[in-house]
Amino acid sequence: MELMPNLMLFLFLFLFLFLSIVSTFSAESDYVRPQPRQTLHFPRNPKSSSQPRQVHISLAGDKHMRITWITNDHSAPSFVEYGTLPGNYTSVSQGESTSYTYILYKSGKIHHTVIGPLEAGTVYYYRCGGEGSEFQLKTPPSQLPITFSVAGDLGQTGWTKSTLDHIDLCKYDVLLLPGDLSYADYLQHRWDTFGELVEPLASTRPWMVTQGNHEKESIILFKSPFDSYDARWKMPFEESGSSSNLYYSFEVAGTHVIMLGSYTDYDESSDQYAWLKADLAKVNKERTPWLVVLFHVPWYNSNKAHQGEGASMMAAMEPLLYAAGADIIISGHVHAYERSKRVYAGKSDPCGAVHITIGDGGNREGLAHKYIAQPEWSVFREASFGHGELKIVNSSNAFWSWHRNDDDEPVKSDQVWITSLAASGCAAEKNHQLKKFT
Repeated sequence: MELMPNLMLFLFLFLFLFLSIVSTFSAESDYVRPQPRQTLHFPRNPKSSSQPRQVHISLAGDKHMRITWITNDHSAPSFVEYGTLPGNYTSVSQGESTSYTYILYKSGKIHHTVIGPLEAGTVYYYRCGGEGSEFQLKTPPSQLPITFSVAGDLGQTGWTKSTLDHIDLCKYDVLLLPGDLSYADYLQHRWDTFGELVEPLASTRPWMVTQGNHEKESIILFKSPFDSYDARWKMPFEESGSSSNLYYSFEVAGTHVIMLGSYTDYDESSDQYAWLKADLAKVNKERTPWLVVLFHVPWYNSNKAHQGEGASMMAAMEPLLYAAGADIIISGHVHAYERSKRVYAGKSDPCGAVHITIGDGGNREGLAHKYIAQPEWSVFREASFGHGELKIVNSSNAFWSWHRNDDDEPVKSDQVWITSLAASGCAAEKNHQLKKFT
């Protein structure tokens, strides 16, 4: 009987090693990656066990924000004090907490507290758990214009730091991340170092994320795929009527944003598909003329990396998004940048969506340099690290730009003005198409 704990530990470690090898092989089998970039190393955090760490914020329904942080002290309280003046906290909200274990790792206490109602376009000062540093955030505007910063496949390398430095120069309101956050890949302390790395930005503007393949950390019979991700990065799925943190939607300043899950069921019999139909039926193009969708695996991709991986999801969901008048679809996964024309069913279509692949935030696996012959629908493609900025100016016009890390942030390596489908008349034509799905 004394051998049982050691045997269980051996089995855990064996499964971890086996799954890591399988994951690495499957990720690299379709193309040859360059040598990995150096991973950043972080000094031991000197904060006390009850002080907040890894603070980040996200939208949580109309006029509300969710503040998330971690403490090593599991008895630390989960409340947030906040107000519009430094050190003068006129409101307080009580939250909830969770934690998880993973083989020999035990997380700190993960706090989630929703604050509000909040005024739009306003700076708030806040403190987590009654001690530690004061943070400040700015709420998004209630009306257009609004600017989104976009980065996928971030990781924790020198290139990640460069991307974050560039994003910090951008006057953005909300950050969108289409999967592959920390690249923890079963090593749970990397979730903690990622949280420390992004805290300076993620504590000041809402970060809205969805899962990628590197968030999958399943151990057969012992661990579900997204336990770590779900515990740390809680998104407003309940507020949007979803039953899963892997897909949800939110509305902000004339824009309806849908975050989908590439790694949960998405066929026509799935819960995600049913939720998407119901969510699209609620979209009011007069209130939110722009419809933006994010998920991890691209549907339109002319890079040799990950060719065809999004085909089944595309077959199931593209007709639905086309009928609903999706304007812009953003994905990651491929470690390069690419922008399409408006496209549908594999060819240019003035009433289709502009597809953007931006899986080049700074991951340790390097860039995907090899391409197939450039399709008719592909406008611009390049294997460089960088980030994107989407400024939705009004109900008709948006400006998209991609910023290469090798340049100064003000330099736009690719840029385009996009006219909304609502303004072009396509959205009105599609009303009858969407009704056949709902």
